[in-house]
Amino acid sequence: MRINPSILAADFVNMQSELGRIADADFAHVDVMDNHFVPNLTFGPQMVGRIQETSPVPLDVHLMISDPERWAPEYAELGAASVTFHIEAATEPVWLARRLREIGARAGVAVKPGTPIEPLFEILDEFDQVLIMTVEPGFGGQSFMPETMPKLAALAREVRRRGSAAWLQVDGGITESTIVQAAEAGADTFVAGSSVFGAEHPGLAIARLREAARAHAHTH
Repeated sequence: MRINPSILAADFVNMQSELGRIADADFAHVDVMDNHFVPNLTFGPQMVGRIQETSPVPLDVHLMISDPERWAPEYAELGAASVTFHIEAATEPVWLARRLREIGARAGVAVKPGTPIEPLFEILDEFDQVLIMTVEPGFGGQSFMPETMPKLAALAREVRRRGSAAWLQVDGGITESTIVQAAEAGADTFVAGSSVFGAEHPGLAIARLREAARAHAHTH
């Protein structure tokens, strides 16, 4: 059960100390937004490169950007442990996943709440992680969408059927209560923003989320 706090909820001006607050996490989830694929702008390669240099944990980069074929490899080259792009934005998803793996990153693919998961099944083996968005991508602090859970459960069934080693990630509105629903549906990797960075003791918040997820883990 992996907990990847989203630095979208961190204080951008004090990024180094904020990263230090999540040293107990598995990864730091870095949301790159281009004001085109989503209606928000965060940061690009230069900032992510500095985060990579100062983070106590590996980076799980989530690219909410258009034209990922052009931009995603650069994030892998910066040293990100995992790079996830959106299936809705990609024209050559298999080529891109292979390119990311070739550079040395885990290749991830993300789907928005309204995007069906089934078309991904036939190319599932190309990915190390599948991210089911549990909010509309673009802004932090949104409420978890329970209607995305059947999609996650269908993906979990397919992953088991294929004997795939892909991690199943959820992102959006993850709290101690919603993490239970996501873990029961089959997720094993959880992005949490406000519920970690908004806590007085982020380390404690991470431990509690992990505990809640473990207690409700989907048993095969």
